[in-house]
Amino acid sequence: MKKIEQIYREILNQAIRNKKHKFTQLELSKKIKASLSTINNAIKHLEKIGAVDIGKRGFTIKDIEKILIFWATKRNLNKDIVYQTSVNKSINDIEKNMPAKTTYTAYSAYKFKFDDVPADYSEVIVYSNNIEEIKRRFPEKKGPINLIVLKKEGKIGDIASLAQIYVDLWNLNTWYAKEFLKATENKILVR
Repeated sequence: MKKIEQIYREILNQAIRNKKHKFTQLELSKKIKASLSTINNAIKHLEKIGAVDIGKRGFTIKDIEKILIFWATKRNLNKDIVYQTSVNKSINDIEKNMPAKTTYTAYSAYKFKFDDVPADYSEVIVYSNNIEEIKRRFPEKKGPINLIVLKKEGKIGDIASLAQIYVDLWNLNTWYAKEFLKATENKILVR
């Protein structure tokens, strides 16, 4: 994940989780460990589409949905894949057997976060830097891919944030991704 994406993730996480809508570039720079020029470049893109107002002492979010969609269109999930395989186990068994410090995203994250699923799904998608342990538990095997591991960057917990779930779902091409995307959008915009 590019540094600019980490900036969008942090802005959205703060806006959705903490209802924070005013930021300074300096606070984001310190939090994400990015240069002020990188922060300013990310914010200018958002200003161009009318998602934020930039003032003298920072910026204010005007439209969370525009930021979500902008980030979603910039995200390239395939570039972050570090391992994928076919696992001859149920989705529940795959989810239960993930090593510690794995972050669930997309379908599994929605399920764990809301104890609900808008549709059946057949892949587990996670963020992890513990690839060797995942390979040990789920060896490489030919067949339909149902375990996808993405490179984990930045501080994210056991379950991805709503913004991250939304953006990851946006980039999936299964029919049920759209169902999960709509449900996630409803959770974000209702909050």
